[in-house]
Amino acid sequence: MIPASGTDTETVSAWRILRVWFGLGLQSFGGGVATLELVRRAAVEQEKWVSELEFTRYWTICQIAPGVNLFALTILIGRKTGGAAGVAAALAGLLFPSVTITILMTALYARIRHATAMQAALRGVLPATIGLGMVAALQMARPLATLARKEGGGSLLVSLFVLIGSGAAVATWHLPVVAALIGAGVICGAYAWLASLWARPKAQP
Repeated sequence: MIPASGTDTETVSAWRILRVWFGLGLQSFGGGVATLELVRRAAVEQEKWVSELEFTRYWTICQIAPGVNLFALTILIGRKTGGAAGVAAALAGLLFPSVTITILMTALYARIRHATAMQAALRGVLPATIGLGMVAALQMARPLATLARKEGGGSLLVSLFVLIGSGAAVATWHLPVVAALIGAGVICGAYAWLASLWARPKAQP
């Protein structure tokens, strides 16, 4: 379970936000999972705009929103750091270089797509992307595991059940992703409600 974060961040200049996100846009190779790790590293470790737990909370919110999750995450962090101007700067910084590079690379790939070296290079990108995705997942899971341990063994068991159960439901029974997310939220919410009832001191007769 992810509580609301009380972390306060001083307003960052739009120019600073644009520079950071422009750098992320230049490096956003490898798809969403690779870019997610870049964003987490910049926002949490380098700039310290948000905490690890808050970043995980933002990403969780993005999972239940329609559309491209990374765009939603960019908007949330941009708003956190610079309000409306921060949102505009973050989106511009992320999109402009990545879109430009994508157009140029697509034009180049159309010319050399049949080359043996190009096909081998593309096959090598896939395992690297998977590795980056695993790193991002572990980094976001770490604060949740720490919080669950602090809340007690029950919270940790529920979190593990949701982790394994949601993955199995999607992979085995082909449950829609949104249904798995809603189900996970219901289970954790119900546990938190029951735990609060158990924690209340019983009235003396």
